[in-house]
Amino acid sequence: PLAEGVVEQDGEVVLARTARPERDLVLPLRAAAAAAQAGLPISLHAVRRLAAAAKPLPVPWPAEARQELVTLLGAGESTVPVWEALEAEGLITQFLPDWERVRCRPQRNPVHTWTVDRHLVETAVQASSLTRRVGRPDLLLICALLHDIGKGWPGDHSVAGEVIARDVASRIGFDREDMAVIATVVRHHLLLIDTATRRDLDDPATVSAVASRVGSLATLELLHALTEADALATGPAAWSSWRASLVNELVARVAAVLAGDAVAEPEPAAPSAEQERLAVEALRTGGPVLALHAQTEAPQDDGEPEPVGVELLIALPDQPGVLPAAAGVLALHRLTVRAADLRAVELPAELGKDTGQGTKTTEVLLLSWRVAAEYGSLPQAARLRADLVRALDGSLDIPSRLAEREAAYPRRRGVTAPPPRVTVAPTASQLATVIEVRAQDAPGLLHRIGRALEEAKVRVRSAHVSTLGANAVDAFYVTNDRGRPLPERAAAELARAVEAALR
Repeated sequence: PLAEGVVEQDGEVVLARTARPERDLVLPLRAAAAAAQAGLPISLHAVRRLAAAAKPLPVPWPAEARQELVTLLGAGESTVPVWEALEAEGLITQFLPDWERVRCRPQRNPVHTWTVDRHLVETAVQASSLTRRVGRPDLLLICALLHDIGKGWPGDHSVAGEVIARDVASRIGFDREDMAVIATVVRHHLLLIDTATRRDLDDPATVSAVASRVGSLATLELLHALTEADALATGPAAWSSWRASLVNELVARVAAVLAGDAVAEPEPAAPSAEQERLAVEALRTGGPVLALHAQTEAPQDDGEPEPVGVELLIALPDQPGVLPAAAGVLALHRLTVRAADLRAVELPAELGKDTGQGTKTTEVLLLSWRVAAEYGSLPQAARLRADLVRALDGSLDIPSRLAEREAAYPRRRGVTAPPPRVTVAPTASQLATVIEVRAQDAPGLLHRIGRALEEAKVRVRSAHVSTLGANAVDAFYVTNDRGRPLPERAAAELARAVEAALR
């Protein structure tokens, strides 16, 4: 099995016997993403069956469809043959009607190697190797796919593309803030290269003008990565070390301007009523307490809503090893982590369980997970809790179990992902050291990160995990045993240790 309803057979990706393409609207994107990530061709029979049964996705798209599109775009070179197979049977234009205007469209500038549609896909291929440089790799890949979409309309393609990109982003389910970022990046995708090669970078007005158009550091890093990907996908004459140095210099100066105003650190949100109830119960019993809720999406035809994921809440008294244990248990149960949040909360001491030493436990960890089953049915909360108890007391050897499972599966060629990147965000918080991890999502990834942090003997005060397509973008707020941020050298050593563990 590669994904729900998708299997490998004789070196090709085919539909499982139980697959129902007429009911599973996301199946074409899921099959394409699975094929690209595995580095396998998708069978012609499967594509034709998907095309014959395909129905329009609801607008906005369900979250799974958006995730699968991003996963497909992020697979690198393997994306191209899978995309072409879908395009040949009309599936791409069914999902993205605006694609028809650029399909097989010739370029006006001879510097381009590819037609407009192939150039857009090639730009996504190039962008997939730059995803570690940005905080939102999903936005980078979507911007790469859409940056020249305006070439199918009259007038300035950047101006037309801004409108189209906003509409497409809305269609596939991005929120208003992300839609605005995508529209801005598409509108100004030529801004950095044009300014760097045609303007005086020593003139303050040049840098100020770019900063005013970009607006934020997050948008700037997306533009920087897209500029390089776009040039590399254009042709050998479009990018050089000289052009790269000019763009890097411009980006550095614009970033300094955008970072001039200090941003206040947001206040953490108060626990919900259910989180508080679970925390009190965990404090009273001295063990983990779980609540599991299936998330559903309304059916498009008459019928019952079907589960598409799980919201899992875990509360337990603060103790070492919580993060790797919980993440490892989820990996053992074949649950893919889409997002996670970990934080510590203080509760009145009288609610706690007496430790026998004259003090009572008052700090509880709250873990909020959004997960999805890789395939098959969703797990039961009782089984998750039992395995979590065993993982915490050491009777469940998670690393060995995960290694046994990996050894039992045949090794597939798959895609060559860029290496993981772990950095320290020096000004992200005054209360903790923030470790940022950008890596290829894989079973057990969060478990390995948690083990590396535990081995470094740092305390994880909060964690913010997000999976964007095939990319994991995680931030961990850590302190030393006295609850203070790490010294600069210790923080750098910690980042290197986590990166080594992931390699």
